[in-house]
Amino acid sequence: MCSALLLTAVSVVLLNGISAAESTRALDTDFADPSVIRTDDGYYAFGTAGNGVNVQVATSSDFGSWELQSGTDAMPGPFPSWIAESPAIWAPDVIQRDDGTFVMYFSAASADDNSKHCIGAATSSSITGPYTPGDSALACPLDQGGAIDADGFKDGDTYYVVYKIDGNSLNNDGSTHPTPIMLQGLNSDAVTPNGDPIQLLDRDDNDGPLIEAPSLVNVDGTYYLSFSSNMYDTTKYDVSYATATALAGPYTKATAPNAPLLVSGDPSNVGNLAGPGGADFNGDGTKVVFHAFENGQNIDDGRAMYVADISCANGVITVQ
Repeated sequence: MCSALLLTAVSVVLLNGISAAESTRALDTDFADPSVIRTDDGYYAFGTAGNGVNVQVATSSDFGSWELQSGTDAMPGPFPSWIAESPAIWAPDVIQRDDGTFVMYFSAASADDNSKHCIGAATSSSITGPYTPGDSALACPLDQGGAIDADGFKDGDTYYVVYKIDGNSLNNDGSTHPTPIMLQGLNSDAVTPNGDPIQLLDRDDNDGPLIEAPSLVNVDGTYYLSFSSNMYDTTKYDVSYATATALAGPYTKATAPNAPLLVSGDPSNVGNLAGPGGADFNGDGTKVVFHAFENGQNIDDGRAMYVADISCANGVITVQ
């Protein structure tokens, strides 16, 4: 979705021909693949397994100052039979249904092949959990490499989830496989698939071996689909986006000077970013969370969460 990175500073620099505003490190710890949701009592972020829990939780009253809820595990288990004994939960994303129930979309290692992940959905009456996973996977194309990076989205009265088919998990055969971003319609429970998924986007030669980490929002009739390209453990990792006038597309990837939105070398309050990616936008298209290398150089010390303000207007996303 197209959310904004909250800035504590508004200094602007000219970088690669683009005016780039400064983003802010929100958590000085390993909190990869963050997602964000706003509720009546503030903002909540959820992150990939780390710091001793399956799903990490952080909170903020104003989107500027964040606190890791150390020891809180939003999905402690037990886990259903489709999930491997070591679940390896990645990239959780939370929405709230109209009835107040919270739904978490997540990636978990498959019990049938723990080298690959599948997409699941879990529910809770409390935003911090515990979330109870469904008895079956929502998307599990193991023959195509599995599925990761689910992101919930509501368009009108209909719920959807977008995700990546993890084709690059098959790249050890010496060839490059598709990594399409898929859109799956859901029933009113926001957890049961309705119909077949459709492809929104795929990699091209400019993206390196993959695209992943989709996030989707509609602002003033334009659909903005963010994604990361290149490899997550390199400084080539980035955040870019594509746009469409209809949910199902066709989507057109943004190009220079408007994209990528975030790249290594962009400024932050703690120095230049390195390896920015895994972005998730707040529902109103004004804020975004993402991760970047905590040490500013490589992935050795993990990936910290950053925030920033953005705008989505006339088919262009800009960091404010």
